[in-house]
Amino acid sequence: MFCAHCGIENAFGIESCDRCGEPLIVPDLEKRQSHGVKTCPGCASHNEAHARFCIGCGNDLDGVPALAMPAEAHQSSESEPRVSTPNQPPVSSGEVIESSRTAPEEDQMIGDGSTSKSEDGMNEDVSMLPLETSNAPEAEAPAESRMNGSAEVGQIAELASRIREAVQHVIVGKDDAINLAIVALLCRGHLLIEDVPGLGKTTLAKALASSLRCDFGRIQFTPDLMPADVLGVSIFNMRDNEFEFRKGPIFTQVLLADEINRATPRTQTALLEAMQERQVTMDGKTRPLPDPFLVVATLNPVELEGTFPLPEAQLDRFMLRISLGYPSLEEEADIIERFTSGGRTPETPAVVTREELLAAQNLISKVIVEPSLRDYLLSLVAATREHDALHLGASPRAAIALYNAAQAWAAIQGRGYVLPDDIKRVAVPVLAHRVMVSPHAGLRGRAGDNVIHELLETTEVPIER
Repeated sequence: MFCAHCGIENAFGIESCDRCGEPLIVPDLEKRQSHGVKTCPGCASHNEAHARFCIGCGNDLDGVPALAMPAEAHQSSESEPRVSTPNQPPVSSGEVIESSRTAPEEDQMIGDGSTSKSEDGMNEDVSMLPLETSNAPEAEAPAESRMNGSAEVGQIAELASRIREAVQHVIVGKDDAINLAIVALLCRGHLLIEDVPGLGKTTLAKALASSLRCDFGRIQFTPDLMPADVLGVSIFNMRDNEFEFRKGPIFTQVLLADEINRATPRTQTALLEAMQERQVTMDGKTRPLPDPFLVVATLNPVELEGTFPLPEAQLDRFMLRISLGYPSLEEEADIIERFTSGGRTPETPAVVTREELLAAQNLISKVIVEPSLRDYLLSLVAATREHDALHLGASPRAAIALYNAAQAWAAIQGRGYVLPDDIKRVAVPVLAHRVMVSPHAGLRGRAGDNVIHELLETTEVPIER
C-alpha cells in the first residue's frame, strides 16, 4: 500500500507509513465523505480528498480534483463483489465475475490463497485479510506519536498566530517580515532588520518584544558606546572591600540593539560571545544569559557618516536579515488613520508567556526534514562556495540556520514536515547577508540577494516519482 502523504510503498498490514509516520487510510465508501474523494486516473483507486499520492499505485494526485461520491456509487459499493483497493488491482472490463457459486465451490483453493464465504454471501480472499498478531499495540504506536506530533505543530502555529495578531496592532501589513521575525524567535536565533529610516524597524522590534511576557532591554548604539556599557562592569565596594559586578543591559531576554552600525567595531565585537554562546565573560568569570535570549538589531544602510560596517563574524551571528520596504497606498492610509486619530497610540498586548515560548522552541526540532531535502539544502549552501560572483560562501553555521529556519517556517504554516518551498522561502533571508560578493561582481551591481536567487533557480530540487 502506498502512503497518501509521501507516496512510498509500504508492506501490507501496517497502519502507518514506514517513512513519514502518517496513518495509512483507505476511504470508507459506505460512509459519506464530506470533502469528497479523489479517483486516480491511472488505477481508478479511491483516495481521501487530502491525499497527495494514490494509495493504489503511488501516482501524484495534486492535479486531481476531489469530487463528491454520487448516491448510486454508495449503493454499488455495497453490491459489487470487488472494489479497487491499494492491495487489490481494479477489475478490468474483460474479466467475468460470477455472482453465485455452488455449494461444492464454497471452499475452493486458488493458488496459495483460499476463498471463504462471508455472511452476506460474497466471496472474500482470505489471503488479503490482515493477520491478527500480538504486536497490535506496537503497530499503533507510530500513528499515535504522529498524531501527537501534529497536535504539537498545531500549538506552534497557534502561538505564531497570536504573536502575529499582536504585532499587527502597530505594524500594518508586512506579514512576511513578521513571520520571519517569528521564525528567528522560535529558532533561538537573532534578527537583523535593515532598511531606510522611518519604515518601522524599531517599532517592529519593540512590538515583537512587547508581545512576549519577557524582560526587555534597549541599547541605543552610538560611536562613544563602550563594551562595558553593554556587558557590565566591576565596581569596587568600599564597604565590603571587594569588587562586585554590575550587570549591563545585555542581561535581558529580548534586547533591542538600535542602529547597531553606529557603534565602533570594538563595541560590536563585544556581542559575539553573547549572541553565539549566550554567556558573558568578564574579569575571568563566565555568567550565563537568561533563557530565552533574542537580539533584534536595526541597521540603517544609507547613512555612511558616523557608522561602522558590521564585520563578517558579526553578520554571521544573525540568523535572519529582513527588510520592511515601503508600504502600499492602502497600508499607508491605514497607518495615518491609526497614528493621527488623536486617541491613544496603538499598543502591542503581551500574548505569549516565557513558558509557552520555551515549549514551542523545543518542538521545532520535531518537524521532519526528508534526507533528500537535507541534501538539497546542503547542495544550495555548497553552491555559494563555488559561485564565481562570491568571494566568501556560506558557513556551516549558515547551513544549520537554514535547516532550522525551514523547520520553523513549516511549523508556523501548520505542517509537521518541510517542503522544498519552505527552504526556498527562507534561503535569501538566511544566506544573503552571510555571503560576500567579489569586487568585480559588485562593480556590475550584483548583490548577495541576486546570487542566492540565481542559485535557487539553478539548483535541482528533489522530486520523488
